[in-house]
Amino acid sequence: MAGWREADQASNRVLGTAGDDSSAGPALALAALERLTARELEQAAFELLRDPAVEEEVRLPSRPESARIARRLVIAVLRCWELPQQQDAGELLVAELVANAVRHAGGRTVGLRMARRPGWVRIEVRDSSRALPCMIVAAERGGAENGNGLVLVDAVSDRWGADLMPRGKAVWCELRVRERAV
Repeated sequence: MAGWREADQASNRVLGTAGDDSSAGPALALAALERLTARELEQAAFELLRDPAVEEEVRLPSRPESARIARRLVIAVLRCWELPQQQDAGELLVAELVANAVRHAGGRTVGLRMARRPGWVRIEVRDSSRALPCMIVAAERGGAENGNGLVLVDAVSDRWGADLMPRGKAVWCELRVRERAV
C-alpha cells in the first residue's frame, strides 16, 4: 500500500507538478489540485484508476464536492472494467466514504483507490486522521440525512473495514463480483 508521500508523487505525475522537494511537495500538489476544474480532475484521476493491474491512489481536495467527483470516477472505472452491475452500489459507497472523510478527518486531501481482484472489487478512501470509524445508528432528527453513512456502507457492501496507516487510515469496502464464464 502506498503511503501519503507515494500518493503525492502519483498525483504529481498526473498533474504534471514537481513534488520532489519534500518541503514544498504536498503544498504544491494541493495547489495544483485546487486549480483543476472538476472535469480536469476527473480526467486525470480516471487515467490512474482505470487499469486494474495498477493500484494507484488519486488525491482529491477535502471538500464536499469531491464526493460527486469520486462517484463519477467509480462509475467510469466500473464501466471500463465491464462491471455495470456494480455501478449503483459503488457510486453510493464511495460517496459515503468520501463524505465521511471530508466531514470527520479534517485533512486537506482524501485519497481514492480502487482494486480489482478475482471475485471482488475494492473501493478505498484514505484520510489523514488515525481515528477509526465506528458504526452508530443516528436517531431520527427531523429528516436529517447525516449520521447513517456506515450503516449504509454495511448494508450495501459485502464487507468493509478500516486499516491504520503510518499517517492516517484507509476505510474500505468490497463488492462481490460474479465472474463471467469464458
